[in-house]
Amino acid sequence: MAFFHHIVFNIASIFPVITHYENLDNAGSDTPLNEYDETNLLGKGSFGLVYKATLNDGRTLAVKVFNSQVERAFESFEVECQVLRNLRHQNLANVVSSCSNANFKGLVLEFMDNGNLEKWLYSHNYFINMLQRLNIMIDVANALVYLHFENSTLVVHCDLKPNNNVLLDQDMNAHVSDLGIAKLLGQGNSFTITETLATLGYLAPEYGLEGLVSPKCDVYIYGIMLMEVFTRLKPDGQCYVWRKFNLKNMDRELFSKLANKIDANLLRAHEEYYFNKKLECASSIMGVAMNCTRQSPRERSTMKDVTLELEKIRFNYYSIINLHN
Repeated sequence: MAFFHHIVFNIASIFPVITHYENLDNAGSDTPLNEYDETNLLGKGSFGLVYKATLNDGRTLAVKVFNSQVERAFESFEVECQVLRNLRHQNLANVVSSCSNANFKGLVLEFMDNGNLEKWLYSHNYFINMLQRLNIMIDVANALVYLHFENSTLVVHCDLKPNNNVLLDQDMNAHVSDLGIAKLLGQGNSFTITETLATLGYLAPEYGLEGLVSPKCDVYIYGIMLMEVFTRLKPDGQCYVWRKFNLKNMDRELFSKLANKIDANLLRAHEEYYFNKKLECASSIMGVAMNCTRQSPRERSTMKDVTLELEKIRFNYYSIINLHN
């Protein structure tokens, strides 16, 4: 039996409200799962794929299917179920149900109409302005505040990034997703040690070099992502500034150079008034990012501090817009 047919069978039997899987059922075919119609493929992750599914009432859901051929995929499913069991926040992705047996693991998630943040940053057909980017990053910060301070168990996300981990609903509100390698810290524990590697380019130094995981790792990752969102430069070595940056080279001058590379699409030189004010706003945001990415975890901001600072920046930006109008 083809792997994909197995997926359709299990979802239909365990979560019977799903009656149609968007023309993906090629039962009997040996075609690999990732070669099916990509118009229905919402995203690819380290441990599996996410597809679109339709309910009998016409509503759309997302189904995250964990690939049994990938090492630790099923372990990631168990972790995500454990973490999400008691989490409720408007800026976290909402899990509708889970599907599980010995050979199949899947999560049924709320569908996000506007896809992921990465699409809006890097696709030529999409654009989000300064205020939209700020709103999205404040949403993400609020989710992390909840995980770090407001939940009964402290949760460290560990793998925050703009692709399938930050999703946007129809109103462009952000929802943090994919807690498959998240770490739960018990009472009195401020850190833990792991051998699970997150995404290179976003890793905090102590995580990448020593496997130490604490809430300050999320703060660091958030700071890197904040820079990425407002520069539109991925921390993957393609930009010469990022190429010079690594876990052992924490030169603040490199961050300053990156801060001066604000996405040109956000700044229009002919709008002299707005240009200067937007530049001030972007510089303030980069200041927040730099406080998140200090080498020593103790010197980094907390996510509560970050949220307050970004909300002040947003308030000032609103004031500037309203005053000029």
